[in-house]
Amino acid sequence: MAHTVAAMLAEARAVVPAITPDEARAMIAAGALVLDIRDSAEIAASGKVKGAVAVGRGLLEFKADPTAPSHDPQFRPDRPVILYCASGGRASLAGKTLKDMGYADVRNLGGFAGWKAAGGEVE
Repeated sequence: MAHTVAAMLAEARAVVPAITPDEARAMIAAGALVLDIRDSAEIAASGKVKGAVAVGRGLLEFKADPTAPSHDPQFRPDRPVILYCASGGRASLAGKTLKDMGYADVRNLGGFAGWKAAGGEVE
């Protein structure tokens, strides 16, 4: 049977915990990697979390895999990772991908608007 988006999101949300902006701030202060997985046009229109690394969802695996030529050394399976997008769905799916790749501590901040509304720093 085919996998639906709803089923995929439910599976992702079951393994990638959601966090609040306050929890994210504490993790960021402790050195977590923050990933904005929105498209570049979305980021250009609204900004991003201060210090976040912008990696479109389509390139995530190539940046996260240490054996890939395009690996970004900021990605380490032992480093906590916080993901966000516009509403949290893409962040959940991307987070599950990272978990499947061996990343131990992956969290979903949800949507960028929630971060901004909570007074999170933006650049």
